[in-house]
Amino acid sequence: MNTAIAGVIATYGITLLLAWPLSRYIVKVFRGDKAWLDFMSPLEKLFFKISGINPKEEMNWKQHMKALLTINLVWFIYAFFVLMFQDKLPLNPDGNPGQSADLAFNTAISFLVNCNLQHYSGETGVTYFTQLFVLAFLQFVSAATGIAALVVVFKALKEKTTTQLGNFWDIFLKTITRILLPISIVIALIFIFNGMPASFEGKDTVVTMQGDTVNVSRGPVAGFVAIKHLGTNGGGWFGANSAHPLENPNYITWMTEMVAQVVIPIAMVFALGLFIQRRKFANIIFAIMTLGMIILLIPSMQQEMAGNPAIAKLGIDQAAGAMEGKEVRFGAAATGYWSTVTTIISTGSVCGWHDSTMPMTGLMQMLGMMLNCLYGGCGVGILNYYIYIIIAVFISGLMVGRTPEFMGHKLEAREVKIAALITLLSPFLILAGTALSSWILVHYPDINWAVKPGAWLNNPGYHGFSEMLYEYTSSNANNGSGFEGLGDGNVFWNVSTGFVLILGRYLPIIGPVAIAGIMASKKYVPESAGTLRTDSLTFGAMTFAVIIILTALSYFPALVLGPIAEYFSL
Repeated sequence: MNTAIAGVIATYGITLLLAWPLSRYIVKVFRGDKAWLDFMSPLEKLFFKISGINPKEEMNWKQHMKALLTINLVWFIYAFFVLMFQDKLPLNPDGNPGQSADLAFNTAISFLVNCNLQHYSGETGVTYFTQLFVLAFLQFVSAATGIAALVVVFKALKEKTTTQLGNFWDIFLKTITRILLPISIVIALIFIFNGMPASFEGKDTVVTMQGDTVNVSRGPVAGFVAIKHLGTNGGGWFGANSAHPLENPNYITWMTEMVAQVVIPIAMVFALGLFIQRRKFANIIFAIMTLGMIILLIPSMQQEMAGNPAIAKLGIDQAAGAMEGKEVRFGAAATGYWSTVTTIISTGSVCGWHDSTMPMTGLMQMLGMMLNCLYGGCGVGILNYYIYIIIAVFISGLMVGRTPEFMGHKLEAREVKIAALITLLSPFLILAGTALSSWILVHYPDINWAVKPGAWLNNPGYHGFSEMLYEYTSSNANNGSGFEGLGDGNVFWNVSTGFVLILGRYLPIIGPVAIAGIMASKKYVPESAGTLRTDSLTFGAMTFAVIIILTALSYFPALVLGPIAEYFSL
């Protein structure tokens, strides 16, 4: 176990070592400074020439959001129809069928919003064509969308008074050509050299050590998995995701995948301080995010390493920890670390079954998604944290009897209302969805649907409730992981989570960008002796308290009915 813990510490340490130089490079890219990959400029200019876009045309926040939402709608329509008719397209060596309308609706939205909630198995539910030209494509553009939205906020925070916040298309394209694509190529090469498939061959026939003959799916996995993690997407090539031996062959690929999914979220925090020239402010944010991660991580790892008390009563040795649903290659400690990081960062990939983790670990996973601001996904993690900052500034102003100010701009009613609405949105979507599904399950278990509600849950009682709560929590947080005892591959779950995915993605992007844009357009107020210091430990603690209190008030009753009750029942 000591070796496993050392591996976890080393993995996080490598992530920090890579995040700092990456943050400096990111700042150079978006400030327009000279950088390593400037040779991509001719390709970018060609794209702009063909599309008729002027990348030097400045946009205000409304124009940014119009461009973002419009192109996302185009991508959704494209993905929806290609998934439905994938059986009639090339690169389908295994002869997989097209998706139903409701499944295509859910899949297209899920990958579009950086969630990758998969109500299908990759081996049978999609083709090589849709894996590459729909799903992998969406994994690139969804990550770039989140980063582009955050850079707009960067620009708004940097300037004293402005409505000119750069060009969305320029920021978006550079995110792909200068950051996501080159790093993904490096990661994919590491995967290939460690045995991850990268071919277009169909299923291979293998005779196992037991003498059984099985068909093993394969394909161009390495490139897909690279952007899956770098873009904090999480969608697996195989149904078992990163618990599959071909999607995560050994401990080197495990560490690479862990570093890949954390490095950009952390780098963006450092980049914030460098871009707006307030490094102490960014360091406070990083400290609070890291503290939150540690608070969730320690109980998770401890619970998984300690084993299941119900199994211990049977006299079964659990020296290796609670190994149900875990890969022996990685073990309890590494799986506990992965499960925490993948839920706070919104990647949602798994190297072991979350449904099989201990109740306390499940609680930590859900809390990580309910908070949704501890590092978070590419770009959107800081956007979510920004909302909590606005609320903390507002409360602090009321406490000292001063008009709230943030970075030289007065915080007024309009901005606070937007922040409040975004804060209330998540618990509404999660709790309303869970309540609806629970009501249908209890009162109409035998509705003659393709999958009757009474057959949704493989686990009764507290854990069954947790499965439904987890599904909506994951959808709202654009995470994509699940308690897979839930039978979610049907019309009800495809449609209901689809709408939660849409609202949980775009409103928390529009809200922070709108607040930043509105405040940047106001008259700049120079700092004085009475100005609230937002780069102090005191304000950091205030923000952390706001995060904890709002989360506790919103979700505690539901968590008591699920993972907390299950924990005390063991």
